[in-house]
Amino acid sequence: MSEPREGIDFFPLTVDLEERHYAIGQIPGSFFRREGRPTTHAILTDRLIDRPIRPLFPKGFKNEVQVIVTTLSSDGETPFDIIALNGVSTALSISNIPFNGPLGATRMGYIDGDFVVNPTYEQIQNSDLDIVVAGSRDGVSMMEAGASIVDEDIVYEAIQIAQNVNLEVISLQEDFIEEAGQEKSDFIPRGHDPAAVEKARDILGDKIYEAMRDSSDQDDMRVRLNSLEDDLAESLAPEFESAVSAGA
Repeated sequence: MSEPREGIDFFPLTVDLEERHYAIGQIPGSFFRREGRPTTHAILTDRLIDRPIRPLFPKGFKNEVQVIVTTLSSDGETPFDIIALNGVSTALSISNIPFNGPLGATRMGYIDGDFVVNPTYEQIQNSDLDIVVAGSRDGVSMMEAGASIVDEDIVYEAIQIAQNVNLEVISLQEDFIEEAGQEKSDFIPRGHDPAAVEKARDILGDKIYEAMRDSSDQDDMRVRLNSLEDDLAESLAPEFESAVSAGA
């Protein structure tokens, strides 16, 4: 975790899954024996991990956080994305990074009328349902699914089973956090200055609406809105310099 980045209006979280050939007992075949660029599977797994963990960081948190997941060993039969997500939750929870976890993740399959928890690759191919459910003790926070035509009740029951498994995974993480967890760093959000917001509204009035209405295309609208933003910052700077620098 780095220091807060100034001048941004988003949380700079990066998730990077690094699939190593040695995890399946192979050495890269290139001349320099180097790993290649991320695979499509790695990129999709990055997104799968990012979605449920991002909302668990404090609102307004702008410290750059890098989550690096490395496959050390794989049997080639069981998807490791669920293990990776649960591992990331555990790692963030025991770190000093402000993170409102832990969370659990489970994949559910449905084969020949039976639910399968965390199915293998082969089972997924034969499954009528492939759904990943992530959640905390407060409830389900993210779902990703692909399926044949199945009844809504089957999907609902799969979600319930997955969340129950998630609670068991969370309990295991909590035991580990109790033993190895660090004290969390203090985070004090930088709030907006109400006076600056009110004055900005007075200055802008209907100008944003008019800029969007009168624009000939998206490029023209972007130019008009950027001009309004620059004019607003210039107008607020003498009285609200700190608010302008914070993006309020």
